[in-house]
Amino acid sequence: MKIQGKMFIWLSVFVLVMAIVYGLWSKEPAGTTALFLAFGLCIMVGYYLAFTARRVDAGAQDNENAEVSDDAGELGFFSPHSWQPLSLAFGGALAFLGVVFGWWLLYFSLPVIFVGLFGWVFEYYHGENRTQ
Repeated sequence: MKIQGKMFIWLSVFVLVMAIVYGLWSKEPAGTTALFLAFGLCIMVGYYLAFTARRVDAGAQDNENAEVSDDAGELGFFSPHSWQPLSLAFGGALAFLGVVFGWWLLYFSLPVIFVGLFGWVFEYYHGENRTQ
């Protein structure tokens, strides 16, 4: 995980240099702001990866002499299918339509969002996936 952290930190340095050059050269505020925000995102991800790399064991990707088979095995737990993101997407779309057609539409979208959020948080406490 150390190499990924270093890659993102170097990418953030590159994006920062490009944001400064772009901002001075073009004098266009929207693109300059987007590049500075991209720098912020890169530095956050790089710092997180570098910070957590100190707390976890070294992986096969950190060893220069590692083989592909050294990284074999279980990678972690991945959630099975879930219908809750569909409910959240429908509620979010309805909420954004409330901005267009009127704030009264939020009375119908907020319960859909809350039901989807509640279902997603507690989906492992009931049903076929409760033992996972």
